[in-house]
Amino acid sequence: MPLDLHRRAVVADAHNDLLMAVAARPPRRWGGFFRDRWLPQLREGGIDIQVLPVFIDDQYRPEGALRQTLRMIECAHELAEANPDQVALCLNGADIDTALTEGRIALVLALESAPGIDASVELFSTVFRLGVRIASIAHWGRTPLADGSREDATGSRLTAPGVEALREMERLGMLFDISHLGAAGVAHVLELATRPLIATHSCARALRDHHRNLTDDQIRGVAATGGVVCVNFVPDFLTDTADREKVSVDLVVDHIEHIVSVAGIDHVGLGSDFVREVLHDVTPPCCEDPDFLFDFPGLEGPAGMPLVTEALVRRGLPEEDILKILGGNTRRLMGTAMG
Repeated sequence: MPLDLHRRAVVADAHNDLLMAVAARPPRRWGGFFRDRWLPQLREGGIDIQVLPVFIDDQYRPEGALRQTLRMIECAHELAEANPDQVALCLNGADIDTALTEGRIALVLALESAPGIDASVELFSTVFRLGVRIASIAHWGRTPLADGSREDATGSRLTAPGVEALREMERLGMLFDISHLGAAGVAHVLELATRPLIATHSCARALRDHHRNLTDDQIRGVAATGGVVCVNFVPDFLTDTADREKVSVDLVVDHIEHIVSVAGIDHVGLGSDFVREVLHDVTPPCCEDPDFLFDFPGLEGPAGMPLVTEALVRRGLPEEDILKILGGNTRRLMGTAMG
């Protein structure tokens, strides 16, 4: 029954850094590498909508950030054009509906922290023309637009260009992503936002006191805009790393259920952040962080997504609620507020 439900659902993953791994290859291999390495995993996991974040490694910042941003955007277009029978790069809800009707995976481009833009807010319009439909303005540290959550001690709100970026994204129809944004920055965005917000990959701070997670007030704030909080699968954000033996897919469901209890069933989704394989693919073994990279059996990548459905069914959630969590809410948000 769970597998049948999973197959009938529209499954949306709001954050998978697979584009980093594809773009690390020579351009001539982009389409084939995606088809051989990632497409089978997405299909096995029943992924119907996949957000592709453009994340820029430190080695490209600041001088090469814009060039690498454009290169990764081009990579997304190329892998879609090389696999037109399997995937489609989507610009709005209508594109997503068409792709799903045709049995193709709907791909949506996002910027993570937007280091290629910095304070040149007018470039949001440029990347929008290139297909980007979601963006955040900070990662772990400080940017010209805002502070990331690791800088919470500064108490910093959005900078003047950051406020301008929010307004420009709302004008364009680009979803503003609060994941990674510092607490004061999230509060500032919630004061100013006039359109629905998204947290593409965040967990509940009430269950795991980590700066990357959202407080109940922040979760309620996102819901009040009509937005969606998409739960992250990275174990370090789900539980204390000292409790590794307790890590299982049930922890993901714990965070889902908590967010539902705080925000309501219409405001929670999935944002896996399947980063382990990507980092193994693009990072020298000498530099890996084992505390961050550990995962739990079965849910190391997109092929394991049906395990989430199984766990939701075991908890006794109604089928209608499970369909919303798996992707219905994210699909609705993209259909009404994106593009």
